[in-house]
Amino acid sequence: MSNFDYDLFVIGGGSGGVRAGRLAAGLGKRVAIAEEYRFGGTCVIRGCVPKKLFVYASQFPEHFEDAAGYGWTVPKPSFDWPTLVKNKDQEIARLEGLYRKGLENAGADIFEARARLIDPHTLDVGGKRVTADKILIAVGGRPNPHEALPGHEHCIFSNEAFDLPELPSAIVIEGGGYIAVEFANIFHGLGVDTTLVYRGKEILSRFDQDLRRELHATMEAKGIKILCHDILTSVEKQADGKLAAHLKSGKVIEAGQVMLAIGRIPNTQDLGLEAAGVETGKTGEILVDGFSRTNVENIWALGDVTNRVQLTPVAIHEAMCFVETVFKGNPTEVDHDTIATAVFSQPEIGTVGLSEDEAALRFDKLEVYRASFRPMRHTLSGRQEKMLMKLVVDGQTRRVLGAHVLGPDAGEMAQLLGISLKARLTKDDFDRTMAVHPSAAEELVTMYQPSYRIEKGERVG
Repeated sequence: MSNFDYDLFVIGGGSGGVRAGRLAAGLGKRVAIAEEYRFGGTCVIRGCVPKKLFVYASQFPEHFEDAAGYGWTVPKPSFDWPTLVKNKDQEIARLEGLYRKGLENAGADIFEARARLIDPHTLDVGGKRVTADKILIAVGGRPNPHEALPGHEHCIFSNEAFDLPELPSAIVIEGGGYIAVEFANIFHGLGVDTTLVYRGKEILSRFDQDLRRELHATMEAKGIKILCHDILTSVEKQADGKLAAHLKSGKVIEAGQVMLAIGRIPNTQDLGLEAAGVETGKTGEILVDGFSRTNVENIWALGDVTNRVQLTPVAIHEAMCFVETVFKGNPTEVDHDTIATAVFSQPEIGTVGLSEDEAALRFDKLEVYRASFRPMRHTLSGRQEKMLMKLVVDGQTRRVLGAHVLGPDAGEMAQLLGISLKARLTKDDFDRTMAVHPSAAEELVTMYQPSYRIEKGERVG
């Protein structure tokens, strides 16, 4: 028995911290975890879970429209925002309870307070001093406050978007990443006049260019206004309570809400990192090695606070590797290569591996297989949206380097494609796989001839 109060103290009750604490406690270790707000972290409380519920809610108007082509007569629907918010809150409360119960059942001590480091083994937890042999920091990130923007105090972020007292008639969203794009589709689907403002030349940087262009065109066809090569210069609150969003281009857009979705930053303020000697990077991220260890021997960090890959499943995976390394005697380095991901836009994106442009920089010869078609579900409804599927293949080894889908259920497909690409399967393996018919996903195994080839960065054929 050590002289410390705990074998492991976890700072942060999000997905990564809870998983690490629960698994370590399940191994018989003396574990404590501190969370000052609610268990579940960004994902469960104010991120991907409520976001996905709002995505579902925003899709119903199109479902109602499409039903007519299949013989259904749907009365004119109406939407009640407070009902959605209330039901979302009930589900989040249920999930938070499960996180807490899992920790309690494993035997972990729970502190509902902020924890700060005093030295490498000592913490102040809500005014109480405790010691721990090992400390894990998993406090996540927060929206970039964009304090340089005049009028930023009038704006909301993704956190507040889930609990607005009422739905605005119009909203301006600044940003071009997945959070901005998803919320633009959500608000538009709920009947809000939506404008997306992005400084870059195309939304969703780092995603495959074909998917970016097709999603942009589809969103505009739905009625979402997208202004690229532009930024907010100020936000002014008017006498009637509405906001005036001033853009660099000279445009002024009046809206009930202005939302800033221009990135997230590590949540490392006031943690006592300097007192413990923990090194951080230029955006405040905690610097770690491949095993999630900081420069201080007994302190680790994982999840968004390290600013490696800001995805919940990545934090959970890093937590499992941490437990293997620290408590099971099985040093396990985190593998951040080939991570499948989804953008729950409308239509949604599912992607894994390299985009065409990324692959062209790394490989001399590529084969690109591309299919664009109207999915079967749209044939009777008359909806004109296209589905896009794309495989990027190494022309020499035939290994599939990237798989990209735009369309219904793209996120579900990406999860399974992630297994194939992680296993380094070849296009020949895809070709040998029988199709599931009729399905949209069958296109992934029936694109036998390349649409074009790329040699030394130049498109041929």
